[in-house]
Amino acid sequence: MNQFKVIAAAAALALSAGVHAQKAEVIHWWTSGGESAAVKELAAAYTKAGGTWVDNAVAGADNARAAINSRVAGGNPPTAAQFNTSQQYHDLINEGLLNDVDAVAAKEGWDKILPKPVIDAIKIKGHYYAVPVNIHNPTWFWYSKAALEKAGVKGEPKTIDEFFAALDKLKAAGLVPLALGGQAWQEWITFYAVLLHVGGTDTYMKFFKDHDPSVVNTPNFKKAMTTLKRLHDYVDAGSPGRNWNDATAMVITGKAGFQIMGDWAKGEFNNAKQTAGKEYGCFAGFGANAPYMVAGDVFVFPKTSDKTAIGAQQKLAAVFTAPDTQVAFNAKKGSIPIRTDVDTSKMDICSQAGVAAMKTTSRQVANPDALMPPDMVGAVTDIVSKFWNSNQSVDDASKALAGALKQK
Repeated sequence: MNQFKVIAAAAALALSAGVHAQKAEVIHWWTSGGESAAVKELAAAYTKAGGTWVDNAVAGADNARAAINSRVAGGNPPTAAQFNTSQQYHDLINEGLLNDVDAVAAKEGWDKILPKPVIDAIKIKGHYYAVPVNIHNPTWFWYSKAALEKAGVKGEPKTIDEFFAALDKLKAAGLVPLALGGQAWQEWITFYAVLLHVGGTDTYMKFFKDHDPSVVNTPNFKKAMTTLKRLHDYVDAGSPGRNWNDATAMVITGKAGFQIMGDWAKGEFNNAKQTAGKEYGCFAGFGANAPYMVAGDVFVFPKTSDKTAIGAQQKLAAVFTAPDTQVAFNAKKGSIPIRTDVDTSKMDICSQAGVAAMKTTSRQVANPDALMPPDMVGAVTDIVSKFWNSNQSVDDASKALAGALKQK
């Protein structure tokens, strides 16, 4: 009996060690209804693969990133941490604080299946330091079909002038024309959405990629800034401080007509049991060949020499990018898969439109956070927020923006 007890104890110890080896603490900021439903798909996939998921949700992206950086600097890093598809984590790479996932990338053929804007953000100095889980376009236009019908708006706006005409009709009907959460990051999205879709791709790239101060004096840039200022007349008095998902709820309930927000908003529509093309509509820009901004979410893996922790990191990377996980997660997140070899036939019309857009490389445009260092992004965001929330003139705001670009 003692021999059997020893064997049983040894087996239990081995099992315990195996489970511990697959234990992964994952920090992320997905806390809204749609986001929570989506992250559960990642957790379920990891659990199914034999791992133990330790969820650490931190409300607010800025708060989550601060917690991650603090943990890494303090020598107590999580197994994996969420960032955007951006330059937000490049300092960690430069300081040698992240493990690469080259082995998974090579096995899955990331060089062939990922869009160039994504590769440029996650492959640094020849190594993959982040695993992408989705492709988000932050500049979608969402609308309530019931609100537009009530206001007498027929069809999706094909130009910025048609968009303003629709906003006027919504306002006349007593509805909120444009639902916006008055927070700096939402004002920032509104700014670069307008710069891209009104100012044009060339103007957008000169500002965000080239950091060319002279672009602020061009007619297209001035037109975009004038348009941004004009949009302020169509948000309601309750906008300041509003959360993005509360603004989405205004569209869901028909209290507001439009919202400019990333396709993570679709997770909220899904959570409310609404169907794209039925209760709500979407368009990625004005016209059939509008530029399609490529953003999204990635997970990075803080440096560790612990072989069991590295094994957990590699497993997470493989599970996150697996075809089944990609389809299940993105269906609830509102985004589209990072892979081109998954079945998209069951996706809604908004995701189908996104997938179609991604097949035309000339339409792909990197998001601002992937083109600008975080300090510059912060400076520009502050200027945009001041412009949005004050009577500052287009000329004065443009000069301030030019100054931010010069401070490299």
